[in-house]
Amino acid sequence: MVTRLSNYFLRTLREDPADAEVASHRLLVRAGYIRRQAPGIFAWLPIGLRVKARIEQIVREEMAAAGAFEVHFPALMPREPYEETGRWEEYGENLFRLADRKGADMLLAPTHEEAFTLLVKDLYSSYKDLPLSIYQIQDKYRDEARPRAGLLRGREFTMKDAYSFDVSDEGLDVSYQAQRDAYERIFTRLGLEYVIVHADAGAMGGSKSEEFLHPTPVGEDTFVRSSGGYAANVEAYVTPAQEPEEIEGKASAQVVDSPNTPTIATLVDLLNEKHPREDGRQWAASDTLKNVVLALTHLDGTREVVVVAVPGDRDVDMKRVEVAFAPAEVDAATDADFESNPALVRGYIGPWSDEGAVLGADSASGIRYFADPRVVAGSTWVTGANLPEKHVIGLVAGRDFQIDETIEAATVREGDPAPDGSGPVTLDRGTEIGHVFQLGRKYAESLGLQVLDENGKLVTVTMGSYGIGVTRALALIAELNHDDRGLIWPAAVAPFDVHVVATGKSSEVFDVAAGLASSLEETGLDVLYDDRPKVSPGVKFGDAELIGVPTIIIAGRGVSDGVVELWDRRSGERTQVPIGEIVDHVRSGS
Repeated sequence: MVTRLSNYFLRTLREDPADAEVASHRLLVRAGYIRRQAPGIFAWLPIGLRVKARIEQIVREEMAAAGAFEVHFPALMPREPYEETGRWEEYGENLFRLADRKGADMLLAPTHEEAFTLLVKDLYSSYKDLPLSIYQIQDKYRDEARPRAGLLRGREFTMKDAYSFDVSDEGLDVSYQAQRDAYERIFTRLGLEYVIVHADAGAMGGSKSEEFLHPTPVGEDTFVRSSGGYAANVEAYVTPAQEPEEIEGKASAQVVDSPNTPTIATLVDLLNEKHPREDGRQWAASDTLKNVVLALTHLDGTREVVVVAVPGDRDVDMKRVEVAFAPAEVDAATDADFESNPALVRGYIGPWSDEGAVLGADSASGIRYFADPRVVAGSTWVTGANLPEKHVIGLVAGRDFQIDETIEAATVREGDPAPDGSGPVTLDRGTEIGHVFQLGRKYAESLGLQVLDENGKLVTVTMGSYGIGVTRALALIAELNHDDRGLIWPAAVAPFDVHVVATGKSSEVFDVAAGLASSLEETGLDVLYDDRPKVSPGVKFGDAELIGVPTIIIAGRGVSDGVVELWDRRSGERTQVPIGEIVDHVRSGS
């Protein structure tokens, strides 16, 4: 049935919404696809649901091709399964928690690993039942601290999550590859460029983890890649191993006065002026050790102050630090933290004083000391001397101070070496559109998912998890496909195949337009027909541009001469076509 704009539930806006930060947010609201309900929460209107359904259909087709079966779980879930896997606490403030009228704890699910695992446990008991892949397309909920950019970072969003169940790790490898291949087909069909990067598993757990990132200037994620094929998000980038240096024969550490050196740059200037190097080389920021004080809030609520050391020419990357210390929450140390830890001399912090080690789990302070992988045994540094206005030169790792643990904490820079030796890396911005994990047996062990193997022995099932952000993909397609007048949807996901516009006051024009709309619909195309009377051609054209159906047919004054105008929104080309040929013309795509 032809959709007539005169009675369709659609209202376009002439002005941009005040809170719109990116083009997709602005245009999806103005064109009547979505409406804001609260920060990060949107209502879907009929035309928006059509695009969403088309994306979901592509996902369903490729999931079926990969051998997966669709199920559907409720968004409202009980606490107990998430508590058994530890994620009730691990998700922290990102989890929407509530209680029912009887006081039972519930949550709005951010993901459904627990539910899928328990479903298979309930129904399957033998290796003969496996492998199995099942999935759902469902709304998820995460209490984002800063929802932004419309659908790109919301608190409610639609996601496809699939799960594979296998008896062996070899089986998991096969299932994982099948889903990974399906993702490549899905994003190709959606017209979304993607880069597959090594990623951190985060709260999901498991071993192998890869993200599908769409490169875009509005992306929140930074990733690195080399010309040799290496790619990873910055959280998963691993600094290539550094060779330890010889300690024997190195000069003793020397404490020097360093007044008025609040920054690394001022410290380097002072060193070059007052304490020139014996080898004649100029001191550089990379010769110094920057010690950053952080506070960890652990799952049990306890707060711990730690110190992280990175070379002075780099900063601490909070995303990388959060991964290193997960599931603890990480914040900058406060004034109160410094007051309760007098061993930390603010502005002149270091792991050593002239009386010995100051930092470390085994030191008098008990403050754990973490360092970047570049701080290897035998490396020599300039850093704070734990005395006001004093630094220490020639401090040697492994001799003068010890590290409790090496962590990936420093910022990654253009030109850093790829860990696989494939060359220097470049940095780019991107948005995650898909994520595939080899979960292994984490959830199966927590929830007791076992089956009998071919020898009649109970074995724990191994799992994979595979997610696609459906509404995020929709927003990114809109972000890619628009001009300054409106959206321009790719044909595969457009809300309608053809937009017929009747202009003018002549009844003949409306009769021809209505006939064309019906004929096009009869061939299997979805048609939007702008039959609104007493609406000016300018308004109709403006709405057609804003809505973004890629193929537009204009029935106007040319009808009296037996022609209509075919308007390709993608190229902007307009062509006069005889009325009797337009249906075949559109169907053939010529």
